[in-house]
Parts: sequence; C-alpha cells; structure tokens
Amino acid sequence: MERIYTLALTFLRGLSAAQALKCYRHYGSATTIFEDEAPEEPKLQQVRSAMPEAIARAEQEVEMCEKNGIQLLCMGDEAYPSRLRECVDAPLALFYRGTADLNARHVVSIVGTRKITAQGIDICQHLCQDLARMVPDLLVVSGLAYGVDINAHRQSLAAGVPTVGVLAHGLDTLYPSSHRQTAAQMVSNGGLLTEYVFGTSADKGNFVQRNRIVAGMADATIVVESAKKGGALITAEIAQDYNRDVFAYPGRVTDIYSEGCNNLIRDNRAALITSAEDMVLAMQWATKEGLNGEAVQQELFPTLTPDEQGIIDIMKNTESISISQISRLSGLSFSKLNALLLSLEMKGLLRALPGSIYRLIR
Repeated sequence: MERIYTLALTFLRGLSAAQALKCYRHYGSATTIFEDEAPEEPKLQQVRSAMPEAIARAEQEVEMCEKNGIQLLCMGDEAYPSRLRECVDAPLALFYRGTADLNARHVVSIVGTRKITAQGIDICQHLCQDLARMVPDLLVVSGLAYGVDINAHRQSLAAGVPTVGVLAHGLDTLYPSSHRQTAAQMVSNGGLLTEYVFGTSADKGNFVQRNRIVAGMADATIVVESAKKGGALITAEIAQDYNRDVFAYPGRVTDIYSEGCNNLIRDNRAALITSAEDMVLAMQWATKEGLNGEAVQQELFPTLTPDEQGIIDIMKNTESISISQISRLSGLSFSKLNALLLSLEMKGLLRALPGSIYRLIR
C-alpha cells in the first residue's frame, strides 16, 4: 500500500505539493501518514476526511498505468531517479514508459531554444556523438520540445545513447504530436517521463514545472543555444540552484540565439564549453576511450579507514553529494566528516565544490 498511499498523497485535497512532500519527508513514509490516527502535523488532521477519496483516485490511476504499460515510480522506489530525489521540490510520484535506467552512472540534460539554428543542429550532432564515444553508461535527458530538445533526442538515438523526454502532460497524449515517431523510438531506447496523471493537458505552467525534473535528474545541464529569455535559461537556473554543473556553448555577440548562453557565461552561471571534451574534462568523468584515443584505466583506491571507505561507498552511487547528505547517510557528525573529507581530498579521491558539495574523482 505504500505506493498507493504515496500517489494518494499527491491527490489529497487541501494539501499543496510542497506540503505533501514536507509531510512525506517528515514521517518517512506515506503509509504512516494515512494510517496514523493522530498525526503531529495539524494540516493532516484538517484533510483526513479527504483521504478515502484520494486513495480511491490513486488506485484508479494505478489501474490505468497497469493497463497501459506505464511504470509508477514513487519517491521511495529504487527505480526513482536518485539525483532528483535529493532536490527540495522533487515530485512524490512519476509516470514512466521506457527501458532506460534513470539512475545511469552519467546523466546529462541538453536544452536550448525551440528555434534552433544550423549551428545549433551541428553542435547537437557532434556533442551527442562525442559523448557516446567518451562517456560510459550515459543517459541524455531533454524535454521533447521543438528545436534543441528534439535534436538532442534524435542525435542521441543515432549515436546509440538512451534518451529520456520529460513531458509537461500525461502519458495518454503527446505534445508536439509531430514528434510521435521519435518518441516511439525513445521508448525502446530511453523513455518518456512525467509527473502528470492521465488526462493532463500541456498547459503553459506545466512546462516550467517539468524543467525542474530535467535539471534535477542530471549531473550537468548543457545549454546549446538560447535567446535572451527562454525555458532553457530557467532550466539552467534551477540546475544551479540544485548545485549541479551548468555548461553553455558561446556564440557571436550578434547572434540572437546565442545571447542567453553568452549571458550565462558572462555572469559565471555556466562554464564555457566548445565540445563534449571540454565538458568531460570539467566533470572529471572516466571515459571508454581517452581523449587521445587511448584506453583510460581506473586507479585503485589507496588504503582507507573504515569511515573513509564508508564515505567512498556512499559517493559511488552519485556524481555529487552535499556534506549534509553524507552525514545523514553515514551517521557521522559534521565535525568528524570535515576531517575525513579533507583526508580523502588530500589522497586525491574526491573534489570539493562550492556549497559544501563533493564529487568522487573517478
């Protein structure tokens, strides 16, 4: 019932999405929320009468998923995107049709303008081809929109890389419909993902909401082209708020659809890249082939204390992680963690990033 209760929590009248997530994280499970007759949270006492209706609706939605071959991914599920789970406004439940591992070792979001130029098309092609060659276990995420999004998906498929489209509507429809053929290919090598239930249309506000999933699922967001304003810049801003890496391709100062990228770089909100190689080097990702074509060999870890090894084991499951997350997962105090993290950094095993974020050097 935990999964039914988790989905029902999103349907509970009188409880906002933020409140539902806060309650879920406070209690540690949806089952506790629905079966606790005297909840600590006053808001839950106010909405208790609406719980049966929410449960019934959740059961109906699960039945629809089963009939249509759609996976329900709840926050507590192993298959739920672990990077997204760490975000402050992560959705409690997702609906997924596809084959890709949403917790692939390396996940990149590629975004940009809907009015892609010839230069942008060329960038997408080379970026996806080179990432496929250099980065093992790669997943490319975008929004299936016109322009950069659909080009990123198509070039990923052409390069044999799984690619997931995050939708702003339910999985019973597809917008834009002209991308239906590509979407069908993505289900076989990637997938379609949304937080929206059956019958939800592609309303304008939903696209802004879905951008947080595009940013939150990935280790890094790459902006290929963007005008001065646009959804790609919103995604980049969200990614930065999540302490994820943001990269942008520069363009001529006279190019309208490079202005957004140039501004990101100018304001130090994105790192400048001109190729996939730049991004791979910045992320310090191990590659199937070295950048000069030679095989890369992973170095063995030096001798570690049990606590140090425990930290390394935690960090193996993610590309970057905050000290508070390490503390929660390891049970170690901040004072002890600081000393251990410094020791690991001196041993060349991890790198400290701004905002008390740490990344394992692979």
